[in-house]
Amino acid sequence: MAGPDQGFLAELKDAVKPRAALLVIAVLLLQLGFITSYVGALHHPAPHRLSIAVVAPPQVSPKLVGGLESVPNDAVRAVTAASPEAATAQLKDQKIYAALVFDPSGTEDTLLVAGARGAAAATAAEQIVTGLEKSQHRTLKVTDVAPLAAGDAKGLSSFYLVIGWCVGGYLVASILGISAGARPANRHRALIRLGALALYSVAAGIGGTVIVTAALDALPGSTWGLIGLGSLVVFAVGAITMALQSLFDIIGIGLAVLLFVVLGNPSAGGVYPPPLLPPFWRAIGSWIPNGAGTDAARSIAYFGGTNVGTPLLILAGWAVLGVAVTFLAVIRKPRYGRELVN
Repeated sequence: MAGPDQGFLAELKDAVKPRAALLVIAVLLLQLGFITSYVGALHHPAPHRLSIAVVAPPQVSPKLVGGLESVPNDAVRAVTAASPEAATAQLKDQKIYAALVFDPSGTEDTLLVAGARGAAAATAAEQIVTGLEKSQHRTLKVTDVAPLAAGDAKGLSSFYLVIGWCVGGYLVASILGISAGARPANRHRALIRLGALALYSVAAGIGGTVIVTAALDALPGSTWGLIGLGSLVVFAVGAITMALQSLFDIIGIGLAVLLFVVLGNPSAGGVYPPPLLPPFWRAIGSWIPNGAGTDAARSIAYFGGTNVGTPLLILAGWAVLGVAVTFLAVIRKPRYGRELVN
């Protein structure tokens, strides 16, 4: 007869299956990745090639451009603008982050910023230019040509709106997969599931927009534009999550969390805009739905939709990829394991 220790060991061996052990290890790695990504991206913001235009007479402009370019660690990308009006237009077109306007008749210059594009970027530009002005015994005043709305004091409403849409996208796709099978049984079932996701996406786009505009008065801009953006963000994220589940079963949910939470959130440019992020997060941010959606939401809310085409194309690309992979996963034969049905 087996002793109590042997009974416990037998129960332990029976309870801890290799699949469960691997999933627990995967969760631990995901958790450590979360900590690494968030702290790595946000613990020490430093400007890198922050675009600042110089508006000054020809005899002064090279000196100011050189002064900005000499800031250590390649912090500034200095360009020139023909006039304050041209610099303002570039700010509103989201081509630059700030503009230094030199006053040839006095000692007080003007720094034009667009607070709606990122308060941290405006602050960084002000600190850099203030240091340059002090070295030349000049003073500086700051003018915000694209200020934040009263209900968006920290400029984070666009970011959190998009993050909320992303959360809804991968959660609803995960729930559909858990309740009805990770891989749809056939093309018709895949179409039905994607149709349900599309309806949910529209509802989420409407709901999120109503909350941040009518209910909280947190964002200005086109209501219909935000509704369309929200619907696209939710559908893109949901479709990719559905595709990952179709390929990798429950592990696909973890991969979606890795993509949209671990990598997507800190690189989205919410807390700090891209020029203040470390190289890795700066490189990937605008290509993930979180970052593309945040860029588009800010553009719709504050900049009349300028430069919104690229983020929308990126989001549409993710949506098409998710749909295509889902259908391909349905029609292909499983290579291993049991086939999952809804």
